[in-house]
Amino acid sequence: QVELVESGGGLVQAGGSLRLSCVARGATFIRYAMGWFRQAPGKEREFVASIEKNGDSARYADSVKDRFTISRDNAKNTVLLQMNSLKPENAAVYSCAGELERSGSSQHIDYDFWGQGTQVTVSS
Repeated sequence: QVELVESGGGLVQAGGSLRLSCVARGATFIRYAMGWFRQAPGKEREFVASIEKNGDSARYADSVKDRFTISRDNAKNTVLLQMNSLKPENAAVYSCAGELERSGSSQHIDYDFWGQGTQVTVSS
């Protein structure tokens, strides 16, 4: 059974930074591309960033390019999301997810397992 556990969320002022962490347990981590998605109240789940298995390639939503950075440490079964210059509209529950078949899809339906999420709140 695969478990993903996110941490690092919290309250930050606009313009501030947070670093989210997601640790995988019970999986051969390097087999999976990893993604971060977010969902705000009343809104659809939204792709944020993904990284392929070896960490050589990443993709980002246009809205977070140049502000967010995804990375992974396969030795620690961990994927990180560094978020800089946060905006109030970035507030959401952020979840990490693992994908076996592709190399970091932007479509949430392509992911095989999910964490519970961590809340990010950005004050203006």
